[in-house]
Amino acid sequence: MSDTSRTPNERAARLSGTIRIVGAGLLGASIGHALTAKGVDVALADTSPAQLRLAIDYGAGRAAREDDAPSLVVVAVPPDVTADVIEAELARFPDAVITDVASVKLEPLRVLRERGVDLTRYIGSHPLAGRERGGAISARADIFIGRPWVVCRDEETRAADLALVEGLALDLEAMPLEMTPEEHDRAVALTSHVPQVVASLLAARLADAEDGSLRLAGQGVRDTTRIAASAPELWVQILGANAAPVVSVLDALAAELAEVADALRDPDRTGSRRTVAEAIRHGNEGVERLPGKHGQNRRFESFVVMIDDTAGQLGRLFGELGELEVNVEDLRLEHSPGAQFGLAEISVTPAALRGAVEGLEARGWRIASMPDD
Repeated sequence: MSDTSRTPNERAARLSGTIRIVGAGLLGASIGHALTAKGVDVALADTSPAQLRLAIDYGAGRAAREDDAPSLVVVAVPPDVTADVIEAELARFPDAVITDVASVKLEPLRVLRERGVDLTRYIGSHPLAGRERGGAISARADIFIGRPWVVCRDEETRAADLALVEGLALDLEAMPLEMTPEEHDRAVALTSHVPQVVASLLAARLADAEDGSLRLAGQGVRDTTRIAASAPELWVQILGANAAPVVSVLDALAAELAEVADALRDPDRTGSRRTVAEAIRHGNEGVERLPGKHGQNRRFESFVVMIDDTAGQLGRLFGELGELEVNVEDLRLEHSPGAQFGLAEISVTPAALRGAVEGLEARGWRIASMPDD
């Protein structure tokens, strides 16, 4: 009989025994927090004693011991040493399955194969989760919930070993997804690595901008530059390890940027407006393909509500939407510079739009904009 008294976060762990985590930074410590909360014995190791002590103090696990016999080793170290650590862990723990959480999968695999390392017990993986700030102090047990977790198996992967790595992802409430290393690296080049480069280059334009210009910054520039706060030293490693797929996307993007720039040099020239329109339209098509909530391809409608900048207003807004039986699918907040109010962009299903807007207006809320405004 299943234990129905547990909440989702209290379900018994699939993993058992000792789980060793090498690297007590953001991802390693976050995995440790999530597993420790489920009662799993987590042994932490890190070349930085200070980082290790911090992760332990925050409750991500205990310090690794010489007599540990882990069933699974999770390598969560910077990309430039991932292959070295995987090789060392395979040699040190001959009965353990080794996985890693590096954001590039093909390069460490290539290095290990060139060294002739037996990779039977190695399964590369990558959780598509993180935060702008790294380190054990930023670790959180919930950053993996609902996020994809890529698992790169091959023809030598044993079913029991695969179950361990997939069990890790499931214990962290992530969604396991099988891909080859090549498929993974092409995918993250497009969806993660190139966006980082683009965001950083766009944000760099703001460094020397006039203060008056920056006061006009709205949610658009904040959305498109949010990830530009990431650590340069980490991204140098990531981009270098996945250079070929990233260059392929950047070359195509640069060519299209050049076409748009050329069109805008003479907007009245025949075909210029069409070039710009097609660029925007293709962007619309790309956005439409992005999965929505819970990975679904459902589309939502958004409206903007003005909120006084006083305590409790956002809570009151959500409370009244609940009374109207409106489920909020997404929320974005923006503060108006120099004004004592904010703007809440609420996304709902198209069927709920009219009821939400009319219901809020009847309760005194001011709707700042509607779809197609």
